[in-house]
Amino acid sequence: MSSTQGIKTVLHPVSDLAKAKAVYAALLGVAPQTDGPYYVGFDAEGQHIGLVPGGGAQRMSAPVAFWHVRDIAAKLAEVTAAGATVKEPAHDVGGGRRVATVTDPDGNVLGLIQD
Repeated sequence: MSSTQGIKTVLHPVSDLAKAKAVYAALLGVAPQTDGPYYVGFDAEGQHIGLVPGGGAQRMSAPVAFWHVRDIAAKLAEVTAAGATVKEPAHDVGGGRRVATVTDPDGNVLGLIQD
C-alpha cells in the first residue's frame, strides 16, 4: 500500500473567474501564481488553491480536495480495489502533472494528483 503526501490542493468551481480571483486574492493575501482564462491558481503557505470556471474537465459542483501521491496509477488501483469508482481517469494537465478523481461509496469526490 502506497502512502499519500496529504491534501495540498483544493479546486473550487466558479461561475465568474475574475470575481472569484479577486475574492481569493484578498482571502489568501497573495496574487495568483497561475492566471489564465481556464484556470487561476494560488500558492499560499504550502497549500494550492485553484479556481476552475464551471468545474472544468472534472465537472465539479463543489470544492474537491486533491491528495498528492507519488504514483497515481498505483493509488487508483488501490482505492478502486477498496471500493472507489473512477470518475475521471488519470490524465496529464500540463507540466508533468497528472490528475484523476474517484468517488467513494457515498458519492463523495476524491482527487488524486501526481507531480
